[in-house]
Amino acid sequence: MRTSHPLDLSGKVAVVTGGNGGIGLGIARGLAQAGCQVAIWARNTTKSKAAVAQLQGLGADAAAFQCDVTARGSVQAAAAATVAQFGGIDGMFANAGIGGGGRVSFLERQPEDWAEMINVNLYGAFHACQAALAQMKLQAETGRRSGRIVLTSSIADHFGTAANEHYALTKAGLSSLARSISVEFARYGVTANALVPGYTETEMTTGLFESEKFTKAVMPRTPARRFGTPEDFAGIAIYLMSDLSAYHTGDSLVIDGGYSVN
Repeated sequence: MRTSHPLDLSGKVAVVTGGNGGIGLGIARGLAQAGCQVAIWARNTTKSKAAVAQLQGLGADAAAFQCDVTARGSVQAAAAATVAQFGGIDGMFANAGIGGGGRVSFLERQPEDWAEMINVNLYGAFHACQAALAQMKLQAETGRRSGRIVLTSSIADHFGTAANEHYALTKAGLSSLARSISVEFARYGVTANALVPGYTETEMTTGLFESEKFTKAVMPRTPARRFGTPEDFAGIAIYLMSDLSAYHTGDSLVIDGGYSVN
């Protein structure tokens, strides 16, 4: 008798914060194509509506919930609405974040820049993961032991990121958070890992990729000889959401076309 494919995510529910564009939408599309039910948490309702239409066009059961990950009450409301609609939360892809906003010398960087970066990238992930883990723990107590936490870090975690230290700090923090969650919540069947994207073409990086100086410096060092796209994160998202990854936890998975090893 033929059994279901191990990468079939039918019956699973995943949340993707910031899932209405960029890497988040690439993740959401991959999960949807594998049969997962997808909840997008994001602030921009217009973009979220368009993203949900894309996912539904792939045959997925998808919905969007307006959510500001920096606001604890907003996250809790989105979590409650997700559970009410889908019956649980099996995966949290804490992807929402902001970029460095251009290079500024460490000596000139303002405290408010650090505060905003930490608030969005670190506190946002904290609120989202805490809400999801509370639900995953409840589910584990009824035998639904398949929770997945995936945090979107960056290769800025691995390199000295001059004039963008506050961004690198938060991304390194996310990788560390994934490892720590993996230890505490393994007893509930939860895995936690970080995705470490390299240079990826999204709305957030448009200005960077328009720089000829940047392109000439980075492209020759990238063995794949191209920059990443949101679609490059679909496969790893499916794997991490699936039962095949049940023993894979506390890791940081680099998706950068070979940039960091060249």
